[in-house]
Amino acid sequence: MFFKDKQKTSMETEIFEQAEVLDKLLSTHVNDNDYILFDIPADIQKIVLVASGSSYHCARFAADLFGNIAGMEARAIYSSEFLLKSAVPHDNDILYVFITQSGETSDTNSALKKAKEFGMKTLCITNKKGSTIWEASDFKIDCRAGEEKSIAATKSLTTQMLCCTLLVLKYAAHKGIDISAYLKELKNLASYIEKTYKLQPEIKEMAKFLAKYKNIVVTADGISYAIAKEASLKIKETSYINVYSNILGEFMHGHVAILNNKPAMIHISINELSYTAIRNLNKIEEEYKPPLCILGCSNNKIDTKYNIDINCESEIVKSFCIVVAAQLLALETAIVLGRNVDKPHGLDKVVK
Repeated sequence: MFFKDKQKTSMETEIFEQAEVLDKLLSTHVNDNDYILFDIPADIQKIVLVASGSSYHCARFAADLFGNIAGMEARAIYSSEFLLKSAVPHDNDILYVFITQSGETSDTNSALKKAKEFGMKTLCITNKKGSTIWEASDFKIDCRAGEEKSIAATKSLTTQMLCCTLLVLKYAAHKGIDISAYLKELKNLASYIEKTYKLQPEIKEMAKFLAKYKNIVVTADGISYAIAKEASLKIKETSYINVYSNILGEFMHGHVAILNNKPAMIHISINELSYTAIRNLNKIEEEYKPPLCILGCSNNKIDTKYNIDINCESEIVKSFCIVVAAQLLALETAIVLGRNVDKPHGLDKVVK
């Protein structure tokens, strides 16, 4: 078995580097006067975020933040899907944001080329200065995650998320919105991630339970859905378990029938559960009785097998914490199953 020795995998090492890496990234892009240093194009009203894999989940997260904080219309689209569209948004007030860890993701680079053919303004968020996408973009933001050896994106993802958050805040500030409270919250990000690391023993117990299942359903609502998709991908690519993710409300429209196959279920909630979410989860419990695990906020009206949560009032900071918890859950589940998390079968990393 791969994990007979106790030497840390690259994935675990990189998960535990995130608090320090994010703290350094924040100090690099924000000065002592709380000014966000990277350049952005002016006169932008709409944002289109293009990415693949974990970077797409970052794009989904960012699209929600643009609406919630900056009041800007934003949408996320898969790079491969964007390439198939015969008509794409191309007004003068649109900024295209391309997110890629390596800067060499072929379909994302092709999507940028297509956007530029329409004369669109482009900005990239990448962990590789001097990469193809870095050189081709009009504006650029460096993730500064450092080398990432593991196939599964961990610190490269959370640094992308922080860069996107700062991009949202910079546009909010341009619109006259006071962003000081958000920046104050982000200064506590590293300490909250350190607190999340301390949940590892509880996460290990949850992982031992989930590793018994061949199928897992992950649900969420709102901004939590981007994290649900990421959690689903992380467990898939490290454990090879069949994991299916869906928005909870949409899941109730037919998709819920999958629970007849008796999978485990994870619900992810950054915010307090809404009345509708509680009603839907109770309906699922009553009719299908799946073992329910919750990452994030639960409720005493919900019967859960496991609940992993971090006490944090900031929606943004808590989002990062739940992402880290999901990474640890994927890692620990893979360890139980004896998987090689750094080199999953059939997967390759383009650029470290």
